[in-house]
Amino acid sequence: MPKGYITVDAQRCKGCALCIEFCPKKVIVASRDLNSAGYYSAELVNADGKGGCTGCAICGLVCPEVVIEVFRDDD
Repeated sequence: MPKGYITVDAQRCKGCALCIEFCPKKVIVASRDLNSAGYYSAELVNADGKGGCTGCAICGLVCPEVVIEVFRDDD
């Protein structure tokens, strides 16, 4: 199974939660901290690479602000 991870530009995220809703592995959550615009941005659970993200890129496709970058390792 491929392993992946995402990065989120927290300052540009508007907290719409579409990525959270559509993540098939449910490894994206709302941050506990507000960004400078007053939104709770999305973040990957266990961003150390052990969070269960497969790099499917659904989150990046549904993000209206295009603030998610997806990385995938097929090894």
